[in-house]
Amino acid sequence: MKKFRGQKKYYKRLEIENDLDKANWLDFSDPEIWLDNWHLHFDWKGLGNNSFKKRKPHLDKLIRHFELLEEETKKLNKDFQLYAVLLDNDSYYDALFVNTSNPNNKFPWKYDNLIAKSNLTNSDLERYVNNLEGFEKYYGIADENFCVLYKKGIGIEPK
Repeated sequence: MKKFRGQKKYYKRLEIENDLDKANWLDFSDPEIWLDNWHLHFDWKGLGNNSFKKRKPHLDKLIRHFELLEEETKKLNKDFQLYAVLLDNDSYYDALFVNTSNPNNKFPWKYDNLIAKSNLTNSDLERYVNNLEGFEKYYGIADENFCVLYKKGIGIEPK
C-alpha cells in the first residue's frame, strides 16, 4: 500500500479551507438557483473509516461548513433544506446537503422511520454527535446505521 505523504498539510488544510469558495457557480442570491440534494463530502478517501482520530477533523470541517451554509442559505428566497448525514462506520459517505424545489426530485426530501434514540454502534461517533450543540439529531438504518443532523428554524426539516 502506498504511504500517505503530506498528512500534516492535508489535516491543516481541513482546518482552514472553505470548500464553498471552490464552488464559484453556487450563488445563493440567484432567484433561479435550484439544488437537487446538492451535497459536499469531506473524507473522499475514507481515511476516518478505521480511525476516529482521522475522522474527527473531517467531521469538524463538515460542521464548520454547515454553519457557513446556514449563513449562505439566508440569501435564498425559496424553501430549502439544510442537513447532514453521518454514517456509523463509513466516513466516505458523511455529507452535508442543501436541497430546494427542483425538476428532478420530490421536495422536500423526507427521511422515513427516523428515531430520536441513537442506534450508532461507533461509540466515538456517538460521543461526537452527543456533544454537538444546537442540532436536532435523528437516527435511522439503511445499509448501515446513520444520523441525520439539522437545526430547527433553518429551512424545512428532513424528518
